[in-house]
Amino acid sequence: MEKIVVEGGRRLEGTVAISGAKNAALPILISGILADGCSVYRNVPDLRDIRTVMALLKNLGVHVHTNGDVVEVDGASIKNHEAPYNLVKTMRASVLVLGPLLARLGKARVSLPGGCAIGARPVNLHLKGLKHMGADIRLEHGYIDAQADRLKGACIYFDIPTVTGTENLMMAAALAEGTTTLKNAAREPEVVALAETLTRMGARITGAGTPEIVISGAKALTPVTVDIIPDRIETGTFMIAAAVTGGDVLITGCKPKHLEAVIHKVRQAGVKVEIDPKGLHVVAGNGISSVDVKTLPYPGFPTDMQAQFMVLMCLADGLSVISETIFENRFIHVCELRRMGAEIKVSGNTAVVQGGRPLTGAPVMATDLRASASLILAGLAARGLTEISRVYHIDRGYEAIEKKLAALGARLWRTRESP
Repeated sequence: MEKIVVEGGRRLEGTVAISGAKNAALPILISGILADGCSVYRNVPDLRDIRTVMALLKNLGVHVHTNGDVVEVDGASIKNHEAPYNLVKTMRASVLVLGPLLARLGKARVSLPGGCAIGARPVNLHLKGLKHMGADIRLEHGYIDAQADRLKGACIYFDIPTVTGTENLMMAAALAEGTTTLKNAAREPEVVALAETLTRMGARITGAGTPEIVISGAKALTPVTVDIIPDRIETGTFMIAAAVTGGDVLITGCKPKHLEAVIHKVRQAGVKVEIDPKGLHVVAGNGISSVDVKTLPYPGFPTDMQAQFMVLMCLADGLSVISETIFENRFIHVCELRRMGAEIKVSGNTAVVQGGRPLTGAPVMATDLRASASLILAGLAARGLTEISRVYHIDRGYEAIEKKLAALGARLWRTRESP
């Protein structure tokens, strides 16, 4: 198993380019199975989760070809309707094949999903919606078995906004008979990107980016060529990296509109953030101010930036309160930050951070994707060496993060852990 070693105390300076968004690429790649032909996707990041979904598509019989950041998916070659446990267990987004398989083949057998240990994240809202569309669904031996001659349009209300639930049902509705209305739908940019892709394939979709999305299904969908949107969470992570190191970083290839809540909070903390024609210019101020944060569904402050922002608050002057409303287990990284000298008290879904305590390097362990990023950020800001184990999590969502940070002046390297 590998670990990343970070030598702290180096100011980050320069320019960094943002990769394509993992959370946009995953459903868009999967949507390729809805078309009877070859779709082309550009700006696809080279990540472990992307490789997992391509392996899953190949297991379904789909021809997948890669050339750098370009991926071709030929939906005409699909011949299998089962997504097995050995592929689905490592990545929750694998459940996104359920709706498209059911819509395209009339049947699907998908293992119940796994992924990061940050909360239950049940798929009951996906299944409830598909049942409303006429699917017969059974849960047996750890698998979802679903059948439908042809899905029918329906009005579906989500008890809570769910990104993957919205995406799964949008893809299913794109080939369903009639009109489907999703109420209390997720509004994330990744949902909008998928809706735009499905529209170009021949579905008629309105309301993406609002709480109500209306999908008029098509008898057949056609292949498309799509550019994957930039990763807003990677953008936010590099914003925090510049701030915690007293740095001056130009972040290119990003979409500032996709992370307005993060930009607002970082500015409140005393960091200069300018929207540049090329992206975002982030310059650390003379000090860091304490700021309270509450995670919310988009367009609120993203839960995927909570751990990284907590590192910034560890360095702030004063007390800050961070409330996590999305996932129940998303403060696991707190224990590791305490090992580095952070003073954080957790009560339920609230963490109180007493800033101003210097961070010091220590051996720590990553517990999920965004916790991994937060520990790297803490290592950049700390005195001495920080050794981060179980870094396979970071490879799920950050493309070449060590190379990008090193190009900005950070000193970090990957090595094997001792037995």
